[in-house]
Amino acid sequence: MSGLDSVATRYHAVVVGARAAGAATAMLLARRGLRVLAVDRGAYGADTLSTHALMRAGVLQLARWGLLDRIEREGTPRVRRTVFHYADEVIDVPIKAKDGVPALFAPRRTVLDRVLVDAAAEAGAEVRHRVRLADLVRGPSERVAGVVLSEEGGGSRVIGADVVIGADGLRSTVAALVGAPVTRQGRHASANVYGYWSGLEVDGYQWHWSREAASGAIPTNGGQLLVFAGTSARRFAAEVRGDVPSAYRRILAEGAPGLAEQLAGARLVGPLHGFPGHPGHLRRPWGPGWALVGDAAYFKDPITAHGITDALRDAELLARAVARGREGALADYETARDELSVRIFELTDRIASLEWDEAELKALHRALSDEMKREVAALVHLHDEAREPVGRTA
Repeated sequence: MSGLDSVATRYHAVVVGARAAGAATAMLLARRGLRVLAVDRGAYGADTLSTHALMRAGVLQLARWGLLDRIEREGTPRVRRTVFHYADEVIDVPIKAKDGVPALFAPRRTVLDRVLVDAAAEAGAEVRHRVRLADLVRGPSERVAGVVLSEEGGGSRVIGADVVIGADGLRSTVAALVGAPVTRQGRHASANVYGYWSGLEVDGYQWHWSREAASGAIPTNGGQLLVFAGTSARRFAAEVRGDVPSAYRRILAEGAPGLAEQLAGARLVGPLHGFPGHPGHLRRPWGPGWALVGDAAYFKDPITAHGITDALRDAELLARAVARGREGALADYETARDELSVRIFELTDRIASLEWDEAELKALHRALSDEMKREVAALVHLHDEAREPVGRTA
């Protein structure tokens, strides 16, 4: 859509999507003095599909942003160990306090997204829920110059922006409207069914691995455990959709028999949730007047539970690039993202195939651990750098 003449309101940035990636990006931009509008089609504090688990890099971000205390005050338990269950071995990895990260956490999205939205608003960003992106405004040379927003109950508004940021998920409307090309495509996809259980005690993140089954338990808010049962997308389509509860328990019994037995004495809170699987991808995350972050820019299989950590990390990288106020900085954002993402993406895609033997899987997990350590080191360096001058002022 053209029509800059009709633009009545202008922001440095309009962020489409106000969940983990979008709210974090809006917060960081507002903290740098930019005028920011973030919109989301959902309701404030609404739930969404998620593994919840944060890796060390994600916890580091929340700690550096001053938000980790809020996550804990919401009753999010500290996770002090990660336990890998293989057919012939159990590997228990203690979580050591380091770099300001006291433990790992797995907040419900009703907690994490709300904390980030509140922090964005406190920083000066305007946040509006139940607002949808209808179209993009184009300027000279088809540069994105704003958005057309549809509000619940009717009516639309045209908003101008120096940059429009798509943080609107795997099936991003912004990515579709700008034709963001896929630069790297995954080949595999796992599928998952999960539920929240009370009356079940598990210490730390528990990951159970067997051929065609990847299951586990993640402690989250309210004294509940997220218990998931994962398998191949092919098997999910053939077996799970017809009878989800039976398939869920069957896959759990195959991959985590001890955990499955414990469910007999526990209570399922709410319904089971399913994700049929989707191959991962990286998209080009920027162009003239637009950028992408979160699943809109980079989605990988949830089998390694690294998606929220990616979202928080890339919010930091993108906010720094946008604040510099020059187009080349967005190209630098893509370079930095890919430097930290491609190897983890490849490892995750291989794990999601569920076609490995145990020796290969252990090697994949060791390599993944090395990459996550490298990611943390990069973020520590990023945070410890001297502040750069902001390229725009409010």
